[in-house]
Amino acid sequence: MSPPASPLVSPLLIGSEVYRGSTYGPKHPLAIPRVSTTLDLIRALGWLDPARYIDSPRATVAELTRFHTPDYIAALQRAEATQQVAPADRDRHRIGADGNPVYREIFSRPATSAGGVLHACRLTAQNPGIIHVPGGGTHHGMPDRASGFCYVNDAALGILAWLDAGLTNILYVDIDAHHGDGVQAAFHDDARVFTLSVHEANRWPFTGAADDVAGGHAANFPLPEGATDTDMLAVLNHAITPLASALAPQAIMLQCGADALEEDPLSRLRLSNQAHWAVVRALMAAAPRVVLLGGGGYNPWSVARCWAGIWGVLNGQTPPERLPEAAEAVLKRLTLNRAAGRNPPEHWFTTLADAPRQAPLKPQTEALLQNLRIMP
Repeated sequence: MSPPASPLVSPLLIGSEVYRGSTYGPKHPLAIPRVSTTLDLIRALGWLDPARYIDSPRATVAELTRFHTPDYIAALQRAEATQQVAPADRDRHRIGADGNPVYREIFSRPATSAGGVLHACRLTAQNPGIIHVPGGGTHHGMPDRASGFCYVNDAALGILAWLDAGLTNILYVDIDAHHGDGVQAAFHDDARVFTLSVHEANRWPFTGAADDVAGGHAANFPLPEGATDTDMLAVLNHAITPLASALAPQAIMLQCGADALEEDPLSRLRLSNQAHWAVVRALMAAAPRVVLLGGGGYNPWSVARCWAGIWGVLNGQTPPERLPEAAEAVLKRLTLNRAAGRNPPEHWFTTLADAPRQAPLKPQTEALLQNLRIMP
């Protein structure tokens, strides 16, 4: 690897307008606007210098096939061009099946997410620093098939870009409610990449058991239903932070899926966004290169408030006790066609920071931490 250039002076934010108005369909959990609302909220808070915003490039076919099979990428392109899927492609690649619908930007949107993560990793390979890519985090994508609403695996592609640039010590941390199975599988036998996932136990994809160390380079912390900030902070203080200190990685990728928050309809964890922000604070200085991704999250208010708050943490901003009028307006425009969206509480519009959600440490979490010898 060539000598690094000057480090990035301030964190950068990568986004795209491809997400605005893009939906998986009216009845799908990803019918909601997430990245566009996050970007609008950050701007409404006055937290974004336009010079520090980068419009995401779109990954090329050659870039995508660094991890995905050419046949699969071609099938995604066909699906976007025709807005339908042949039975053979559905059966082989799970396009149009298993919650992975054919929608208008089925190729261009995930290719843009991948392009943003690739750009962030390439930039930081040569210019150490921090980059937030809320459109990234599609951690379930497999080389030849869609999985878990994820059509490409932008996290795996970004890590490969770091490896291609000569990095040899990378830590991937995933705090999505669902186990980061696609990333763990991608680097199962690669000692250069350590994957750590904190997720809900007994939830799809039903992988990531506590004793699963993959090829010897993984650790998994399946939290029990109802786990609160207390549980996440215990894992952070007794596992994540010590591991990052021991590994001294050249780069950290942190997937910040917001579906572990209490308001999310697709999990049964009870975290506040302050737990997510605590993980960000702990890791943002733990390596010279840090790339933060989005991920899951199916309540538009909790997702946007969490991911906008991450940008605030990276920039030393203190959330206001009451959001300014412009920021409130962004959140008041949102709707959710689920029970939680019928009578949303006022603090979803007026505040950024959740109240901490604390309870006694769950016995299951305590057992996980007492068994840290499973961590390689």
